[in-house]
Amino acid sequence: MKLRSFIGALAITAMLFLLPYAMGAPREAAAPAAGKPTPAVQTYFFVGGKYVNDGARQFMAGQMYVQRFSSGKVTHRWPVVMVHGTAQTGNNFLGTPDGRQGWANDFLAKGFEVYVVDQVGRARSGAAPETYGPYMRFSVRDLEEIFTGQENFKLFPQASLHTQWPGGPGVAGNPFFDQFYASQVESIANGVKTEELNDAALIALLEKIGPAILLTHSQSGVFGWKVADLRPELVKGLVAVEPNGPPFYDLTFRGGADWYVDSDKPARAWGITRVPLTFDPPASEPTQLSPVRQAVPDNPNEVRCWLPNPARQLPRLKGLPIAIVTGEASFRATYDHCTSKFLTQAGVKNTHIRLENANVHGNGHMMMLEKNSSQVAQVLIRWIDENVK
Repeated sequence: MKLRSFIGALAITAMLFLLPYAMGAPREAAAPAAGKPTPAVQTYFFVGGKYVNDGARQFMAGQMYVQRFSSGKVTHRWPVVMVHGTAQTGNNFLGTPDGRQGWANDFLAKGFEVYVVDQVGRARSGAAPETYGPYMRFSVRDLEEIFTGQENFKLFPQASLHTQWPGGPGVAGNPFFDQFYASQVESIANGVKTEELNDAALIALLEKIGPAILLTHSQSGVFGWKVADLRPELVKGLVAVEPNGPPFYDLTFRGGADWYVDSDKPARAWGITRVPLTFDPPASEPTQLSPVRQAVPDNPNEVRCWLPNPARQLPRLKGLPIAIVTGEASFRATYDHCTSKFLTQAGVKNTHIRLENANVHGNGHMMMLEKNSSQVAQVLIRWIDENVK
């Protein structure tokens, strides 16, 4: 009797872990699961946070929600911490809009212990506009144009290569886009505050669990650089999936022959972050980096990069295994190379993995949710196996 109860509880845990999106997805359109689920022990906890006063009332701020998954058959020395991007939550790594297993399960199946977080000030970490300031959110069109349905809009050269969103173009009315958009949440609007809060919480997490591999996506890429700069002994590897960029200036896509324009002021004053990094020679103000833009792009389908002049080193990142991962059909395919060049110029060896060069084609920015998500995960795992010791 006890054995049957245990098996039943384990089955329920696995179902809850693997199908976070599937309950709301239309059954007739649901895709079959890819591979066998990996039964996992699932727990959660919070790191960071402190009590703050708002007049006569007291609240907590700065806390980060963390889910831990372990299969009981851990073969990798270092766990993986997965950190989502803007408007997203840790659900990005737990499953896909069409009901398949997510990256957390792919990594579990390969012997990793996995930690999945919700960024500070968001989702299960708790929203608090009275403490964190104004919030922002993406509109449907924002996501359709460059995240999931770019082939319909062709605002950048690689957009027409997009083939991997489940159910066809990722636009409203596609049931799997609708599931994805339903998962979107509001984010803290202030980029500097977002970095400061999440950098501190991620360091608290690493102090609790020990050294780990940071797998960041999009907005959270900036956290990886800063956490490794502050506490290099706690970061054993960085897998930056389409990290926030390009260095210094954001840009706007508009299609046509003159398909992008730079913003008129820096978005990341310190190049790859909004908060200071440890440069050599030292820079006390971001203006000392004096960025200069390339005269011509490396190729016509890429932007011209802004790089410090003269070059400065990032000594605390040297020797850290770093991969930058870019989808073939993503808007980030136009400029992730600039982040790689920034690091290389700073004396930081890194591997820029363009997925098409690994024979993985058609991916956009949300590759962990796309039809070939497990194939992408295997590319990341293979790089970790070969480079993180």
